Amino acid sequence: MTRVKKGVNALKNRRNTLKKTKGYRFGRSNKERAANEALVHAGKYAFAHRKDKKNDFRRLWNVRISATLKSKGTSYSKFINVLKNKKVTLDRKVLAGLAQNNPETFTRLLQKIS
Repeated sequence: MTRVKKGVNALKNRRNTLKKTKGYRFGRSNKERAANEALVHAGKYAFAHRKDKKNDFRRLWNVRISATLKSKGTSYSKFINVLKNKKVTLDRKVLAGLAQNNPETFTRLLQKIS
């Protein structure tokens, strides 16, 4: 079998890795081993935080709805319970948008379900 030298491919892989880590601090931006490890960790964090972002937004929507309801004289838990009992299928994202951008519509919804 003929001999195959991998210099070109190794250089290409190294160059691509270092391009991806451009802007990282210290040796992680210019040392191949540290750069590979930094990319692996970055990928793990990116995956985990994409999942966390969903929880963060749900928490934010709950706070926005709750703040509006407090000014109207009711509580978040009672409001959500009434929505479920009346089978209103608006999700928290839509309710938070109404509470923040269209308070008069949110007030009408609150009066209608109460």
